[in-house]
Amino acid sequence: MTTRFLFSTLLLPVALHAAATITISNINAAGVGFNDPTPVAAVGGNAGVTLGQQRLNAFQHAANIWGATLTSSVPIVVQAQFTALSCTATSAVLGSAGPATIHANFTNSAPNFWYHQALANKLFGADLSPAVVDISANFNVNLGQAGCLTGTFFYLGLDNNHGANIDLVAVLLHEFGHGLGFSTVTNGTTGVQIAGIPSIFDRFLLDTTVGLTWNNMTNAQRAASAINNLNLVWNGPIADNAALSVLTGIAEAVVTSTGVPVNVAGTYLLGRASFGAALTTVGVTADLMPVADQGAGAGCTAFNAANTLAVNGKIALIDRGTCAFTVKAKNAQLAGAIGVIIANNAAGAAPALGGADPTVTIPTVSVSQADAITLKDALRFRSRTRSGVVTTLRTSPTVLAGLDSANRPRMFAPNPFQSGSSVSHWDTSLFRNQLMEPSLNGDLTHSVVSPFDLTFALLSDLGW
Repeated sequence: MTTRFLFSTLLLPVALHAAATITISNINAAGVGFNDPTPVAAVGGNAGVTLGQQRLNAFQHAANIWGATLTSSVPIVVQAQFTALSCTATSAVLGSAGPATIHANFTNSAPNFWYHQALANKLFGADLSPAVVDISANFNVNLGQAGCLTGTFFYLGLDNNHGANIDLVAVLLHEFGHGLGFSTVTNGTTGVQIAGIPSIFDRFLLDTTVGLTWNNMTNAQRAASAINNLNLVWNGPIADNAALSVLTGIAEAVVTSTGVPVNVAGTYLLGRASFGAALTTVGVTADLMPVADQGAGAGCTAFNAANTLAVNGKIALIDRGTCAFTVKAKNAQLAGAIGVIIANNAAGAAPALGGADPTVTIPTVSVSQADAITLKDALRFRSRTRSGVVTTLRTSPTVLAGLDSANRPRMFAPNPFQSGSSVSHWDTSLFRNQLMEPSLNGDLTHSVVSPFDLTFALLSDLGW
């Protein structure tokens, strides 16, 4: 059985590998995307002399990485183009990719499951739909232009030295991963399966609330599971085992004593920042001290004498809002703080903190709004230089980030449902950051295998 999503056109071979052959189908018109003749200088190992050629070289480099990882006797065809995608001045869809065709009930398949064509061909040993490409991919041609994440461009180098720009190779590895099988074709909003058949991906999606995998649920149960935050996990033996060596401890604040009337001793979950010093299992320990707003937003200007006296040698608790996280952290650092906790201003889990500033050298984390309220209640009894709320910022030596109590990686299932992101990505709680999270993290390597990444391990559970 075959279901077709998209038909393709002319093929342009760009990569040949010992393990798998990957081919790019360039469907851009003349002068656009891969065919853009704009002269450019070589960058990061990419020697292309035009913008279009450098884009194609980056595609080939990503294809080389996947081709060296996969094993298949059937060529994998990726239909690709640069085109206009959704964006605003402060956000953008970087790219999208998925299977052009899916197949079920072919020789060597598990019965009554849909497979993305590239994987189906690998298992079958021949091309099940030779007239159709395997993966269809689109990438944002306007990125960095005015009105489209203005000023932030695709970095076309091959060395991962992207700085404040977006590493195209990492984006390609992510999107190719979706096309190879890292996604479900079941409707996450309604729970409805195509022709009543689940995706092979669904076989490993376990909802720990009801104790069922997606292929054994009703439509209503799947729809509820897709928004069952932190309770949808991957139940595949290869990826679950690999996670134990890929992921690191959760970020936590351990309050060991208070010395105040309000007892807030305990462990608080933290969100990590993309800047500043990495947390360690030893961590940094000091009194927690609040930062008063000086009129421009807490932490947004150089600290006055009172705030400097409070945070010098301490961990600063700073309310979120008004200015960038990096600004707050840098001002606290200049005042002598040895760590920063950003207090969230909206309900929900402690969020990850974005931004880049290599001059921030102290650990910076976030705490949920609810936990911030608890900590602030204790800080009411502080002196000008001491609070007694002794806090250690660290990574847990025992609990790995992003795993449930049975050491299964969590899948992305926020409420409300996020079309294009929910279910078919790892949850953002995983750390080290993973290639197949819903948003691109700046600290990714170009590896798709353990001990750096879980992408290939999950695909192996599917049959790769």
